Amino acid sequence: MTGRQRILAHLEGQPVDRLPLLPITMQFACDQVHARYRDYCTDYRVLAEGQIRTAECFGFDYVNTMSDPAREAADCGAVVQYFDNQPAAIVEDQALLTDKTKLARLKIPDPLGGGRMLNGINALALLKEKTAGEKWIEGWIEGPCAEAADLRGINNLMLDFFDDPPFVRDLFEFVLELELRFARAQVEAGADAIGIGDAAASLVGPDLYQEFVWPYEKRMVAGVHALGAKVRLHICGNTRSLLEPMAGLGCDIVDLDSFVPLDEARARMGNQILLGNLNPVTVMRNGSRESVAQAIAECHRQAGPRFMVGAGCEIPRDTPAQNLRALTDYAHHHNP
Repeated sequence: MTGRQRILAHLEGQPVDRLPLLPITMQFACDQVHARYRDYCTDYRVLAEGQIRTAECFGFDYVNTMSDPAREAADCGAVVQYFDNQPAAIVEDQALLTDKTKLARLKIPDPLGGGRMLNGINALALLKEKTAGEKWIEGWIEGPCAEAADLRGINNLMLDFFDDPPFVRDLFEFVLELELRFARAQVEAGADAIGIGDAAASLVGPDLYQEFVWPYEKRMVAGVHALGAKVRLHICGNTRSLLEPMAGLGCDIVDLDSFVPLDEARARMGNQILLGNLNPVTVMRNGSRESVAQAIAECHRQAGPRFMVGAGCEIPRDTPAQNLRALTDYAHHHNP
């Protein structure tokens, strides 16, 4: 089976030859082609080369266009700082919507308008061309809470939940339309799936999540499905208090960070396909080949057959190759 066939079959509950392997690599992938991370973020050819090299070298079933969370915000006009060897970052104290009244005048940028979103779309098209249907092609958008935090500033947004709920809903409506436009362009460029990264959602409690975030995540997932693509949800951090509502979003794959015991997630999330969830630092980066193999075997045992192999978050750039190969070897030698 090809990687693409394997993932599709597993999602549909059909037999597969082995476990699908979908670790997140960004800085690690950049290092495989000896490029500056600034170029990985801003030049789609560098990103595509890094993803393909990493997928081929370590036997991944997919390639992905993630690089940093600032892509959409940059095209909206946010101040973004770029670094040679770390991800681009929103300049928090110059947040685009520090003045809330600017939201009413803010226009949704064209994903094909020549900015950073277009760079991501070009990466998808190149990945589709170069992998020739062998790999699952995964695009990426920011979730409602994450993108709202990028535009408004995360500290301001957390206060807005209490001080100005109507503004939060207006901002989430803007984000929803922005991200679904970006998702559509990615699907048209060849994406099999769209990842939704909503890390900031792990910082709100279950009540705020249910009231504000979940309804927009639900609409975002439904919108991507309506485009004909699958959905992978990635919320970094401790989401133990959010497991049941996350299961109710209807995502095809849910990543879980290392804070969440997979046996607990399985008990609370039903038949949801789970991906994860090794600690990226203590296990993947600082562990041994043997400890990685033991840890992923335990993840598999806890999650059961509806499982895909990966870490809790991004594989750190200086992870020993032998540790990542241990993850690969487990996936390549075990079926669900």
